Amino acid sequence: MAIEVKLQAFEGPLDLLLHLIEKNKIDIYDIPIVEVTDQYMEYVQQLDKEDMDVTSEFMVMAATLIDIKCRMLLPKEVDEEGEEIDPRADLVQQLLEHKAYRAMAGKLRIYMERAGDVVTRGQHLPKEVAQYKPPTDPDELLQGMTLDQLHKIFEFVLKRQEDKVDPIRSKFGQIKREEVSLPDKLDYVEIVTRSKRKVSFRKLLENQTSKMQVVVTFLAVLELMKLGKIHCVQEENFGEITIESLEDVHETSLVGDLYREGTGESATGDSYS
Repeated sequence: MAIEVKLQAFEGPLDLLLHLIEKNKIDIYDIPIVEVTDQYMEYVQQLDKEDMDVTSEFMVMAATLIDIKCRMLLPKEVDEEGEEIDPRADLVQQLLEHKAYRAMAGKLRIYMERAGDVVTRGQHLPKEVAQYKPPTDPDELLQGMTLDQLHKIFEFVLKRQEDKVDPIRSKFGQIKREEVSLPDKLDYVEIVTRSKRKVSFRKLLENQTSKMQVVVTFLAVLELMKLGKIHCVQEENFGEITIESLEDVHETSLVGDLYREGTGESATGDSYS
């Protein structure tokens, strides 16, 4: 009895053979080649003869089935080890591989249909793993390199280093950092004002050797004013500022010593240590 099939349901002759095997509940390792060949030939007769590409594929498989059918009728062939050769072995292997590919394609199709509903999470690797770099093999790194190429790379690196050098700043000398301590300046201003009683603010600053010295001396004057050790007098606008000591000449305690023993912070909360 002929079976009704549609060509578009099968992607090739192996697909048709699997359909026939599953439809008839046949053991794929023991295919009744006569029955399957007859059903296969019934389907081939229904093919559209105008589509030669499709027809040729099915005709090749038909010829293969007929060849296997004929070999099954002949005496059994024996291999070198004395075991019988099954003419269906190659066909069974092709069917098994095709069945595996078809199952895999079905899973991929399901994954593709569900891909829109899947939200993936970004990769989170431990810091040690993310920072790991495989060791470099010098032989592999220098493979194919010649001495001429290495020399050119060396000259290129030297040129880049030279380009980074500022032609003007590179000629500057080194500027050494001058250590200026507020406690030292407190002692200095306090001793000067206590011994001279009155000191010109302008001359006091002019005696300093650097800008940083001037700044720290000015801070020392403000701190001593705040502590009531000195006061400043200016008799007229834009006139000379005079620093007068409010301490006894014979006093020995110095503010700078207290700063060194304490936290090093002034009344304003700024640290000068």
